[in-house]
Amino acid sequence: MPRQSLPRRATLRPGGARAAAPRHERPPQQRGGYCAPPAPPRPPARGAARPRPCPAAGSAPSPLGGGAARAFLSLPAWPGGAMAAPRAGRQPQNDGYRTLSLSGHVGFGSLPDQLVKKSINQGFCFNILCIGETGSGKTTLINSLFNSNFDDPVSTHFLPSVRLKAQTYKLQESNVLLNLTIVNTVGFGDQINKGDSYQPIVDYIDAQFEAYLQEELKIKRSLFSYHDTRIHVCLYFISPTGHSLKTLDLLTMKSLDSKVNIIPIIGKADSISKTELQKFKNKIMSELISNGVQIYQFPTDDETVSKINTIMNGHLPFAVVGSTEEVKIGNKMVRARQYPWGIVQVENENHCDFVKLREMLICTNMEDLREQTHARHYELYRRCRLEEMGFRDIGPENKPVSLQETYEAKRHEFYLELQRKEEEMRHQFVQRVKEKEAMLKEAEQQIQTKFEHHMLMHQEAKLNLEKKKKVLEDEIAMFIEKKANAKLLQSQASVSTPVSSKRDKDRKNSSFM
Repeated sequence: MPRQSLPRRATLRPGGARAAAPRHERPPQQRGGYCAPPAPPRPPARGAARPRPCPAAGSAPSPLGGGAARAFLSLPAWPGGAMAAPRAGRQPQNDGYRTLSLSGHVGFGSLPDQLVKKSINQGFCFNILCIGETGSGKTTLINSLFNSNFDDPVSTHFLPSVRLKAQTYKLQESNVLLNLTIVNTVGFGDQINKGDSYQPIVDYIDAQFEAYLQEELKIKRSLFSYHDTRIHVCLYFISPTGHSLKTLDLLTMKSLDSKVNIIPIIGKADSISKTELQKFKNKIMSELISNGVQIYQFPTDDETVSKINTIMNGHLPFAVVGSTEEVKIGNKMVRARQYPWGIVQVENENHCDFVKLREMLICTNMEDLREQTHARHYELYRRCRLEEMGFRDIGPENKPVSLQETYEAKRHEFYLELQRKEEEMRHQFVQRVKEKEAMLKEAEQQIQTKFEHHMLMHQEAKLNLEKKKKVLEDEIAMFIEKKANAKLLQSQASVSTPVSSKRDKDRKNSSFM
């Protein structure tokens, strides 16, 4: 079956009347996926050409995947200008401005051309978050979507927690540059306890919002050159079980539906039959609705793509098959997966929804995804963060409050709170000083009592020693006296001993005679 070309957004030729612009660059009345309709008839500008649909196959390639050159720009609804046109189905609102007709060429009809050139020179960024279990076909599908090989290494099943890995690539198609960031969830669903598997993903998305908010709040901002890392779309890969969604899938999508545009995808859809696949799709959508999960719906408010987007919303979730290998079928090489029982062509709409996904994601709604990220998800995060900081748009009496008034009121509140805490800390300091002084006085009193007690003991010991010293001195005196008497007696005895020995000798001599 030949591939059916899908309608595309209207393109902008030099001097054309409209183009699609980033939602955050449009006036508030034009946001919400709305492209300005053509202006009323007027004399064409020099070099002007009417916008026409994207050319069929064989014409010049589009900067974003087929078709004529298109830009992410819009024609602002200038009040009173000849190019200001109300949205289809609405009555023009006159807010006190006069509508004038131009009598000749002015030149501001070239504004779309200027914006096109500026945007092409600046380039675009698109960030994709791929969530799915290991082996669900995430890397192969991304390679197939962008006709490239991103060389993402195979991850293991034994990681302790979910890890997010972001890689940025520079792609060029025709003269359009695209900074593509692929964020892969490594190890998602591989843990035994899967209760907190989605928390690192939520933290990562919030971190990107916070980084952009901090850049916005700087005094000297550089948003023009800032590398926007906010996630524009989440491709959620569902395993082709054919039964129902897993609890982890419902918890993860429920936690992310207010933070990112979710597009559910059934990976490796060639593993189940067509009948089972259709039942599985219906089961998935019924479970998402019953659990209140909000997935991304392709916009239907632009008449140029409303019909095809309405049809594609009925095909969600997309059942896709990815492959980077080429197989020869007939006289041409096509990307396909070859099995013993046959060949599954990636770009054959009778085999899978790959072409539908690529057309909706890249060719038709890429800018709307970027706009939704900024105007819906980021604005919600920004509002919550500013409310946490104390900023409000309406005061207690339901009157508008300026940012300066809110800042001054918050500053005064913080100043009073600071004074209260300072007074409280001073009171606590004085109280603790008094308690410490009382403790020191008590300790000093205890030390003084111990000192006096030791002094008394010292005096008693000193008196005892003096008594013992006196007794010892008396004993020493008596000992000296006794020693002297002993020496005297000894000397007397030594004198009397020679006289008596002489007498004895005389007696012995007289007896011999």
